Amino acid sequence: MTAIREAAHNGLADRYGRVATDLRVSLTDRCNLRCTYCMPEEGLDWLGKPELLTDDEVVRLVSVAVTQLGVHEIRFTGGEPLLRRGLVGIVARTAELAPRPEISLTTNGIGLARQAQALKDAGLDRVNVSLDTVNADTFQQLARRDRLKDVIAGLEAAHDAGLTPVKVNAVLMRGVNDTDAPQLLEFCLARGYELRFIEQMPLDAQHGWDRATMVTADDILGMLTDRFHLTPDDASKRGSAPAESFLVDGGPRTVGIIASVTRPFCGDCDRVRLTADGQIRDCLFARTESDLRSALRSGADDAELADRWRRALLSKLPGHGINDPSFLQPSRPMSAIGG
Repeated sequence: MTAIREAAHNGLADRYGRVATDLRVSLTDRCNLRCTYCMPEEGLDWLGKPELLTDDEVVRLVSVAVTQLGVHEIRFTGGEPLLRRGLVGIVARTAELAPRPEISLTTNGIGLARQAQALKDAGLDRVNVSLDTVNADTFQQLARRDRLKDVIAGLEAAHDAGLTPVKVNAVLMRGVNDTDAPQLLEFCLARGYELRFIEQMPLDAQHGWDRATMVTADDILGMLTDRFHLTPDDASKRGSAPAESFLVDGGPRTVGIIASVTRPFCGDCDRVRLTADGQIRDCLFARTESDLRSALRSGADDAELADRWRRALLSKLPGHGINDPSFLQPSRPMSAIGG
């Protein structure tokens, strides 16, 4: 109990007793896909280079989080983080921190075949790859790009490099790829990848999310149980993980479902986010941000940056509020927030 109180005092604790130990760091808002549930076909107005944190600034803030605030998991995200030229170096410098954090990467997989081994050698521990279908035509319809072969090659390279367990994240869209769920699970099971289906969330740039057409966790389970026998995994293993885990055909293989909308898990949230332009977000759906970039560039020392970070977490709400009639979608889309 004393250790828990000390972590809450020195770490990133909010007013509801949750302590953030998992930092999601967006390295860019740019992406080389145009997934329909994320952004329009023409793309977005990207952040200018002066607005982006430099490699040194990213590592400095990650270091503050790890050495002063008790963060022990770092996940680099985007946009598409493989588009960040300094990615390998950022990973290597993060791996040199003491205590060394667990380091992961969320990516669409395009270009991963070229970089997987270098990232592993730099200290990356594992990857999460977004893949919504293994049907080439459906992939092109969803992503507006004909790049399925590149994503599959990236998954294979990550597995061969030892970036395991390789996790696959999938979003199902009604009338587009929802019937592909069993095929996608078979694909992942055959290759040793861990598949997690994610309910579509109101984070698209177009603000076109519609609860009435969303594929829910119950829908996903129904689709999968037509072909597989699923049983709930040991709930004690979940901890603060967002995915509910199910044993497939008795196990040990599993499939996960992240039901952010219909089965919120906000009470166990241990995540905090740093955007590519140096803003702290205490929740994916936050309507406000706390600026660390300005303090960093004005000469703040590590202690001041850590104190600002702690204060930023005090405004975190007890839940995301999606199911509240007054819910408003954040102005920034997912590509600008980071996963």
